[in-house]
Amino acid sequence: MSESPLRAPARLTIADVARAAGVSRTTVSHALNDRGQVDPRTREKVKQIAQQLGYRPNLRAQRLRTGKANSIALVSSMPFSVAGGPSRLGFMMEIAGSAMEAALRQGLALVLVPPLDAAEALLDELDIDGAVVIEPAAHDRNVTQLQRRGVQVVSIGRQPEGDQALPYIDLQGYETGRILLQHLAEQGALKTALLIGTQPRHSYVDMEQAYRDFAGAREMPVIIVRAEEAGGESAGREACRALLENHLGIDAICAPVDAFAVGVVKEIQARGLRVPEDIRVVTRYDGLRAQSCQPPLTAVNLHLDEISVLAIDLLFEHINGQVKRRVVTGPAPSLVVRASSSTAAGA
Repeated sequence: MSESPLRAPARLTIADVARAAGVSRTTVSHALNDRGQVDPRTREKVKQIAQQLGYRPNLRAQRLRTGKANSIALVSSMPFSVAGGPSRLGFMMEIAGSAMEAALRQGLALVLVPPLDAAEALLDELDIDGAVVIEPAAHDRNVTQLQRRGVQVVSIGRQPEGDQALPYIDLQGYETGRILLQHLAEQGALKTALLIGTQPRHSYVDMEQAYRDFAGAREMPVIIVRAEEAGGESAGREACRALLENHLGIDAICAPVDAFAVGVVKEIQARGLRVPEDIRVVTRYDGLRAQSCQPPLTAVNLHLDEISVLAIDLLFEHINGQVKRRVVTGPAPSLVVRASSSTAAGA
């Protein structure tokens, strides 16, 4: 007598969970996917029973039933000249680490879309339900392309486009600028210049407003120079050269883009001047560039790990039709003082 072939154990279904929980299949589906009107206690009970039973959703069936891909994209439009270098997409990758974990908790896969020329074609081919765009510019092509496809989009940092702005996580750009400028003043700076990008991003818009308000309150001259992001460190160095040649007595430079800030330090040193003794330098993002610069750059901890989780949660809400929250305030930025602005920090 031949032995019966081994059979794989039967896959648990929503019906099994429904029977164990004493509720309908619809209630189980809504509870497990955080949709519909389900009593919070019932929702938690269903989730606990599903976990105890070892239930796993049939993703293929779910895809056919809902038409959803259960995947999202993280998109950066910053050029490699800013996002590359020693940090090699540092800003994006710091966000991505926590975003991946947060997405998985929501049952979503995360696809990274770096700032490549080919990314535009890729965005039309990706099978995604939504996207988080990192600090989009006004009229950002990535955002326009995704929205044209009907993909739900939220942004990290406000898109500066008035009433049509995306749902976003507020990075508190104005407060970041105020913190950096206040620090420079406390270190004795009397004539601070601002170096920002030419692109219409919230970080530049907010930083410029903070700078103008700060300068006006202290009767400090307004000295603003702009550089192309695509120029990276070289653009920062060139802008610094113009500042020092056209404005005598500058004793501090606030360059929010870390690539620009590194170029500023190199140009100052090439002129035989000292950082921070002659000119203090600060930047915004506390990444590898800021930390490896010589001297290390004073920067701001934006708490990107928390920001990324907030962004994924906000996107998940909007994908599922929960659109009440359009603005979520991120954690307060905190200053990281280093030797580029303080002789005490370098001691």
